[in-house]
Amino acid sequence: MAPASLLVLVFLALPMLLMLRYSFNSFVPGKFMVEAFTADNYVTLATDPYYRHVLGLTLTVSISVTILTLIVGWPVAQFLARTQSRHKGLLLLAVVLPLFAGNAVRAAGWMVAFSRQGLINGLLGALGLIDAPLDIMFTPTAVIIGIVSVNLSYVVLTLSSVIEGIDRRAEEAALSLGATPFETWRLVTLPLALPGLLAAGVLSFILSMNAYATPVLLGGPSFQMMAPVVADQVLQRANWPFGASLGFVLILITLLLTAGANWLVGHKYGR
Repeated sequence: MAPASLLVLVFLALPMLLMLRYSFNSFVPGKFMVEAFTADNYVTLATDPYYRHVLGLTLTVSISVTILTLIVGWPVAQFLARTQSRHKGLLLLAVVLPLFAGNAVRAAGWMVAFSRQGLINGLLGALGLIDAPLDIMFTPTAVIIGIVSVNLSYVVLTLSSVIEGIDRRAEEAALSLGATPFETWRLVTLPLALPGLLAAGVLSFILSMNAYATPVLLGGPSFQMMAPVVADQVLQRANWPFGASLGFVLILITLLLTAGANWLVGHKYGR
């Protein structure tokens, strides 16, 4: 494991420690970054209403996306895991295929669909459901739909692999003992798939928290999530210390979520 550990240390751990050190520096316009050791950047993040709103919006969108991807992804994953169709390979390919397109490309496609003269407004108008075009672009709804479309493939692949590993005889035994299909899913399939469900949820949440292209393109300049704000602080304003502190807040939330999910799974199955 030494070569892999060395690569992780050199290309991940050391740069992250350097960024952590930068987050305690001071930013002075005209002087770029001043060596210091101050918590002002983190204090600003905690006390400034704007950044608290950005963090709250990011958490709200990430939680909403995670719930939606799990709800939409589970039936697809269970169908893929249990189907005996000879076209199962093509179905899996259909799930994987969107991953070959970049997030910006998919967001651009949603921009076309969400525009006032786009596919969705045209379809709703043709069906007589609306009298005037809906303003879908540059709304939280557009951002959530766009991020769900990005994360859904990851969630389906994660869940399908877990469900496929569940012994079908356990489900058949429950059905033979008088359980309904829903009771079998609730009492047998869901508990056995819980670790995979949590893993898929954590993965979707992390991807949502760090989403950049989709919020920028579908949310517009007034819709600010953490990743675009970090990029703006580092690339546009050259405020590396504050950008580093924002980045570490994202990392901390991710680590806490992962640790919490691992504790929950270990506590439940250990008990």
